[in-house]
Amino acid sequence: MNKFNILTFFICLFLTGNVYSAQYEVKMFSSNKGEMMVFEPAVIKIQPGDSVKWLNANPGHNAASINEMIPSGAKAWNGKMNEEIVVEFTEEGVYGYKCTPHYILGMVGLVIVGNPESNLGQSKDFAEQAQSKFATNKNRFSEYFSLIK
Repeated sequence: MNKFNILTFFICLFLTGNVYSAQYEVKMFSSNKGEMMVFEPAVIKIQPGDSVKWLNANPGHNAASINEMIPSGAKAWNGKMNEEIVVEFTEEGVYGYKCTPHYILGMVGLVIVGNPESNLGQSKDFAEQAQSKFATNKNRFSEYFSLIK
């Protein structure tokens, strides 16, 4: 291979980024399978570099990070009402998120990126305090954290 071909190869590699990343979808529901105010799936496990797209299955929802429940160095997000938003996850750990107007009703979810250990304890502690203030779905975070292995 000559120098030009090698240079072209590395430029193409740089421009295409992570060709192995995936995009997952989470739907926002007012009611789904007998549950009220829920994300589906509520807990999703992905790898660094993957992204999640929140789809509005019912109007009146958004997806926003719970800033006390994201890894150090991770970017927070705050989708607008009825907006389909895509978030790329680069830092390993647990990401808690909510539907802002329905947070008090326990409309929350978790994105687990790679190894959750970096902020698992901190996120779990915050979640236990937060869910005690929910008007409904008072054990939702506990149920979701029990799915993390």
